[in-house]
Amino acid sequence: MNKFYSMQVEPENGTKVRESFKFVLEEKRDVWQNNREERSEQSEPSCCLSVSNISYTVSERVGPWWDLPSYRKRWTRQILSDVSFHVDSGQIMGILGNSGSGKTTLLDAISGRIRNSGTLLGEIFVNGMKLKREEYQDCFSYVLQSDNLLSYLTVEETLTYTAQLALRKHSAKTIKKKVSQVMAELSLGHVAHSVIGGRVFPGISGGERRRVSIASQLLQDPRVVLLDEPTTGLDSMTANQIVVLLAELARRNRIVIVTIHQPRSELFRVFSRIAIMSRGELVFCGQPEEMVDFFSQCGYECPEYCNPFDIYVDFTSVDTRSSEREAATFSRMQEITSAYQKSSIYQSMLEKVQQSLQRADKPAIPFKSKESPSGATKLEVLLRRTARNLSRDRMGVLMRLSQNLIYGLFVAFFVMHLDNDVTKGAVQDRIGIIYQSIGASPYTGMLNAVALFPALRAISDQESQDGLYSKWQMFLAYIFHILPFSILSVFIFTSFLYWTVGMHPDSLRFLCFSAVVLVPHITGELLTVVLLGVVQDPNMVNTGVALLNIAGIMVGSGFLRSTQQMPVVFQWLSYLTFQKYSCELLIVTEFHGLNFTCNISKPLPGACIITQGSQIIDEGYPGALSRYTLDFVLLYSFLPALLLLGMISFKIRDRLVRH
Repeated sequence: MNKFYSMQVEPENGTKVRESFKFVLEEKRDVWQNNREERSEQSEPSCCLSVSNISYTVSERVGPWWDLPSYRKRWTRQILSDVSFHVDSGQIMGILGNSGSGKTTLLDAISGRIRNSGTLLGEIFVNGMKLKREEYQDCFSYVLQSDNLLSYLTVEETLTYTAQLALRKHSAKTIKKKVSQVMAELSLGHVAHSVIGGRVFPGISGGERRRVSIASQLLQDPRVVLLDEPTTGLDSMTANQIVVLLAELARRNRIVIVTIHQPRSELFRVFSRIAIMSRGELVFCGQPEEMVDFFSQCGYECPEYCNPFDIYVDFTSVDTRSSEREAATFSRMQEITSAYQKSSIYQSMLEKVQQSLQRADKPAIPFKSKESPSGATKLEVLLRRTARNLSRDRMGVLMRLSQNLIYGLFVAFFVMHLDNDVTKGAVQDRIGIIYQSIGASPYTGMLNAVALFPALRAISDQESQDGLYSKWQMFLAYIFHILPFSILSVFIFTSFLYWTVGMHPDSLRFLCFSAVVLVPHITGELLTVVLLGVVQDPNMVNTGVALLNIAGIMVGSGFLRSTQQMPVVFQWLSYLTFQKYSCELLIVTEFHGLNFTCNISKPLPGACIITQGSQIIDEGYPGALSRYTLDFVLLYSFLPALLLLGMISFKIRDRLVRH
């Protein structure tokens, strides 16, 4: 068949418009092809990408962990199988295929974000020169399927901070000009000062968010842009606009490769090249008009009024609903793949690859801009960005500052006022307040981290893959940003609780009390963030930190059992808990120099034995008074130790999370 399908829009009854596929005469197709050839002959492409025999296999366990016989067995699964194609600058290539066909894995392999758990084979050439694996990320920009953006920043702020992380030898004026240029290129000027928004409050639309994600990648002037399902979650019209915009970007001397699911029929003419994948194999790759002719010659014609994308993906998909269907559809897919590899389309692609390899005047590899700032500058930019984003969350700031105070209200209401009479709970009430101050403050820090950090972690995973910074720098930026909030929150809590219940009325002791309570609060949040570096599920981290805090109270505080009475193993373990040092410090701060009274008219058995606070210190924490300064040093040493542990945790995350 020498005719192909194109979208025609015809008036119906003078008012309605309907879309249908009509045959276009052979002469019109020749004109279209001649125009393409004339454009290609006028100038050599300034950039070309050749992918040669990319294969990827993974070793997986046969069954789940609870089925031990099958869990011990492994099998090798072929994700990609000898995928090859060639794209020139100025072209946009759409990769189609059903779920599990290998589209995303192919982009991961090209961009250098493939997981370390498998074996990747094949070669990638840019301008006829082979890329090293470590150069993949420096050459290609990759827009992920999900938009990981900070909700409380505006569009202009989002792009400006990204530019500051990516570009160094540029003045603030030059960066602002670059941001304005990219916003204009992606039609974002009208929302430049609008916040991104999120689940809690509205912001820009889904299509505009997607364009912001694309704009962030264009700041480094990449010549090759990869996009994974950029139309996912968008309505049909917005999805169409995104693809048309990508085609415009390609025409500006770029290579754009996009995976797409169920595109609209009018996009048939937008793509320069269309690839169809199935079971990890490239079933077809060619121009749109070539695709219709090829499938027609194979005996699979596109019916009139049907979307060729849907029809051809169905023809090449494998139906797994039954073994008979799977065998029949797999055989059909293999037949089409074999026909493609024998076709002139495939041979022409191989010739282009060879021409690019044998070209005498090969252009240089167009790497992305590597003019990133120093590590200290990146940390400063991340700190400013994080602080600006989270400080605009009014409810979040209010809760962060008031959560300790709210808990303090409960404690103060329960205790009301401390008494010096031992028969009225003078000792027990004070120990109870110390226990609550040390035991509860880590939980409030943990809740903050679980609520706020996972979103920042997702952004750092993406931006670190883009080479903007390392994950541990985002970790440090978050920790430095929480310090003022933590100090203020704890000071509000201690100021209310300490003076309301009537603890030792001394300003210096109050400051020591506040300084001690601050460490468990920061430690709870810091420990949570450290674990979030290696554990993906925040709920598991939540449980883990809670259990560690309970264990620390049991072993280190001396409230549940005297340290001298514990087994030697637990005595040694107590030195590894911050609760040991913080409880000793608060006991000394409150009980040293304190004298108690005793109501002789209603004595309790043994109540009047305790007359001085120093007795509590000597019996429960012998030598604590002489260790007061040392305990402070050891308590605060937990903070830099956890900072170092967090940096190690996020360096490990670099290896665990590739995408």
